[in-house]
Amino acid sequence: MTSPEGRSACVIGAGFGGLALAIRLQSAGIATTVVEGRDKPGGRAYFWQKDGFTFDAGPTVVTDPACLKELWELTGHDMAEDVELLPVMPFYRLNWPDGTNFDYSNDEASLHKEIGKLDPADVQGYEAFLHYAAGVYEEGYVKLGTVPFLNFRSMIKAAPALMKHQAWRSVYSIVSKFIRNEKLREALSFHTLLVGGNPMKTSSIYALIHKLEKDGGVWWTRGGTNRLIAGMVRHFERLGGTIRLGDPVIKVETEGKRATAVRTQSGWASRFDAVASNADIMHSYRDLLGSSPRGKKYASGLARKSFSPSLFVVHFGVEGTWPGIPHHMILFGPRYKGLLDDIYDRGVLPEDFSIYLHHPTVTDPAMAPKGKSTFYALVPVAHLGKLSVDWDVVGPQLEKRILDEVGRRLIPDIHDRIVTSFHYTPSDFSHDLNAHLGSAFSLEPVLTQSAWFRGHNRDDVIKNFYLVGAGTHPGAGIPGVVGSAKATAGLMIGDLS
Repeated sequence: MTSPEGRSACVIGAGFGGLALAIRLQSAGIATTVVEGRDKPGGRAYFWQKDGFTFDAGPTVVTDPACLKELWELTGHDMAEDVELLPVMPFYRLNWPDGTNFDYSNDEASLHKEIGKLDPADVQGYEAFLHYAAGVYEEGYVKLGTVPFLNFRSMIKAAPALMKHQAWRSVYSIVSKFIRNEKLREALSFHTLLVGGNPMKTSSIYALIHKLEKDGGVWWTRGGTNRLIAGMVRHFERLGGTIRLGDPVIKVETEGKRATAVRTQSGWASRFDAVASNADIMHSYRDLLGSSPRGKKYASGLARKSFSPSLFVVHFGVEGTWPGIPHHMILFGPRYKGLLDDIYDRGVLPEDFSIYLHHPTVTDPAMAPKGKSTFYALVPVAHLGKLSVDWDVVGPQLEKRILDEVGRRLIPDIHDRIVTSFHYTPSDFSHDLNAHLGSAFSLEPVLTQSAWFRGHNRDDVIKNFYLVGAGTHPGAGIPGVVGSAKATAGLMIGDLS
């Protein structure tokens, strides 16, 4: 195999997946240019600074830090040069309307005590569940998480191991096999929501998240998730990579079955030996490749697939500090399955909701002015294809309802304490990120849209066009998209050598 040096590649989109891929390509000697449409890198990991507060837009839970550290180790560097990770403990506090709290962590003694408070019989069941999670972690993450599925044969080859772990069952169903307490069933199945999956439908393979967290812990980047993105950009540029901001790609030009050039809104255009898209998968094919027969045909097929829900996020800064509110909380609503049905199937905006509450200042006080605190409250909502409402009208109403609930359960005088607040809606996901239907996580992670059934890391027809990010294998979440970058980089480096 010859060296890929002297070859060039373009990565469209500076999200986690795009930057991880760009670092891998540049590390291999491929002259790589990242083109990002927004004014700042990060994709869903965007951020805002307002009234002295720093608000991270998207992912706040860093797991499997080893997959990130590897990006620096490729060239003998240390991630600590650019990024400081701080441990978060407990990982999450789960809270129910009746006042029950459950602190989830990898401290075995503490966790057994927490489980025992809800149902002593479930301590043994949890250990059995963890054994199951370790098995699917080995098969689904270690062995397959960075392996591209380019043909159906590769899927068939992996099938026996996945079937052995009953991959056709849902995460909730598997948890229920081991756990009898309903609160614990919710506590051990909600994780799929962090990657856009319905616990009642998402393959039990996603139980691997528990093993991932148990072994690697849960971390926070000092300064915010945006500082992890900034560190990745700094490292990419240190290696000689080029990043172009604030200039959206409008077209990937093709000749026959090859991508030849990338053209942007400003009129800038450049030819490349290979092109990879970290943009939304539908946007990539329907819009960027829309003038090619392949783009039109594949987009038509994508339109028939199911996409993950969207999110409604309220960012707010308040007077005071709250040492009693941990970094991550899940405030469960009065319903679990019924609420999920409303979001994933019925497409209605329910009166109740479950809230993911993010409170970074308890770990990192510099995220807010002295004596103040930064929060965001996130609720899953149906995507724009199922829930047709005017978010300009509904947004302020839903923001108030969410803040009322946070006030009722945690901060009684919340409205008096708010210094600044704003919200982010499904329409914003659609507008800012070109997200199909405003989906927050791309294709829904059901078994029939996983591995080979997901967007392929290398296109089947345009052989030098590649995908990275949530729409391709293995899927959403930081470890998922960083894993996709490893799979795609292996293909690109091989093809360009």
